[in-house]
Amino acid sequence: MLFASLLVVSIYSSFSFGEVKTINIGYQKANIFALLKYRGTLENEFKKHDVNIRWIEFPAGPQMLEGLNVGSIDLAATGDAPPIFAQAAQADFVYLGHSPANPKSEAIIVPNDSSIKSINDLKGKRVALNKGSDVNYLLVAALQHAGLNYRDITPVYLPPSDARAAFEKGVVDAWAIWDPFLAEVETNLPVHQIVNGENLVPHYTFFLASRHFAEKSPKYAEVIIEQLVKQSEWANTHPQETAEILAVSTGLDKAIWLKALQRAQYGFKRMDDETLVGQQKIADIFTKIGLIPNAVDVKQARWVSEVN
Repeated sequence: MLFASLLVVSIYSSFSFGEVKTINIGYQKANIFALLKYRGTLENEFKKHDVNIRWIEFPAGPQMLEGLNVGSIDLAATGDAPPIFAQAAQADFVYLGHSPANPKSEAIIVPNDSSIKSINDLKGKRVALNKGSDVNYLLVAALQHAGLNYRDITPVYLPPSDARAAFEKGVVDAWAIWDPFLAEVETNLPVHQIVNGENLVPHYTFFLASRHFAEKSPKYAEVIIEQLVKQSEWANTHPQETAEILAVSTGLDKAIWLKALQRAQYGFKRMDDETLVGQQKIADIFTKIGLIPNAVDVKQARWVSEVN
């Protein structure tokens, strides 16, 4: 069964601050949790509370949030769209916060010799993307901005590794992708962007927790937030070291990561009304075009910590 090998039951023996013994964190090799993992920051901090950190790797945000939904992880970090799909699937989670906007770190690309010069030229074309990922919203927003709709293109839903192969072989005409995969293909293939997220989508990273974890262990959630803030400050001021760690984590060259880091900024911000409205806009659009089967009320996933 899908993700059966990833199912790990979180241990919650009571609701008090000190009783959680293991925190399961979903991560991708390329996100900020990977930095925390490789630097051992959370392990060192939670040793003070006699709590273990268990890391579970996922290939992308949608798969990670399925893990959050079935209870194999307590925490996750994903782009804009995956939480919408997860809420539509009745996942019970809350938004802890989000990163600064990084719109230039995702784009729709085509080969240099393609006849496609703009979004308008995508009509009738095959576009590769990871369904439910943040680029799913980029593609929808770009089409709408050009006066097209989702039915005007043929989406080809593939994870990044398969999408790259299809793109290189010409099986698809364009590819909606994010960094570091974007930086890698720009470095190694003759391609160019026809659009990125600038002036279209904010492209946040959202930090999510299962509702059970956030409500029953709010002090631990605040410890993790504190470490995310500290890690973000370190990463923003140490791009060389950050690139080296992420190169080891992903197997991509350091130069590729330096390219990706030039158009991204780490950070942590609490959820506010404006950000929730932005997420609700995505949910409403996805409902309207049939990408999710039912309406989603984003504010139901808002978390208010009771920790002072």
